[in-house]
Amino acid sequence: MSDSAPSAGPFAGFPEAALDFYDDLELDNTKSFWAEHRHVWESAVRDPMRALAAALAEEFGEARIYRPYRDVRFAKDKTPYKTHQGAFVSVAPRTGWYVQIGAAGVRTSAGFYDADAEQLHRFRSAVDDDIRGPELARLVAHLEGTGWKRVGDRLKTTPRGYAADHPRIDLLRHRSLSVDRHHGFAPYIHTAELADKVRADWREARELVEWLGRL
Repeated sequence: MSDSAPSAGPFAGFPEAALDFYDDLELDNTKSFWAEHRHVWESAVRDPMRALAAALAEEFGEARIYRPYRDVRFAKDKTPYKTHQGAFVSVAPRTGWYVQIGAAGVRTSAGFYDADAEQLHRFRSAVDDDIRGPELARLVAHLEGTGWKRVGDRLKTTPRGYAADHPRIDLLRHRSLSVDRHHGFAPYIHTAELADKVRADWREARELVEWLGRL
């Protein structure tokens, strides 16, 4: 679920209070803590994230700002609140750009984050293709070479129907594929400059997102 309310004003960065809030929430993830500190989340996390999303919307599209509550129905971990706040711009099912703030600071991401059986089949068919597959391999290698980290759920074994010595077997093992860049606690996360950093990251990952969006 998401929070699509309008932003609270121009983006000016995330205050130190946002990091302090998530540090404290990791230690006391309870409804009583949330009730006492909800105003901090609203002013230091929610409103700046809305403003950041608004600053990026003209170029990338409207972001879905996730609600802070965890879905604990089938989880062993019953803590009620997420220890980070994310916003996601979708360009295709489960595919797009992402930004997050939490106790570990700020990170950006781009890629596809989940796949049903049909989408996974299309992804692997494209990776196997002698034209599209090498194109993806080059895109991922370029991003890794410029400081992005490749992440995603992947098989430890060889996907059914593909040879273990396939030239792109590492990509074929992916069931989700994205790249992350961590900004951590860099001083600019507390300033309007962060919007420029996120914008630059998303532009850098645009070709990957577009490749995945064509599946």
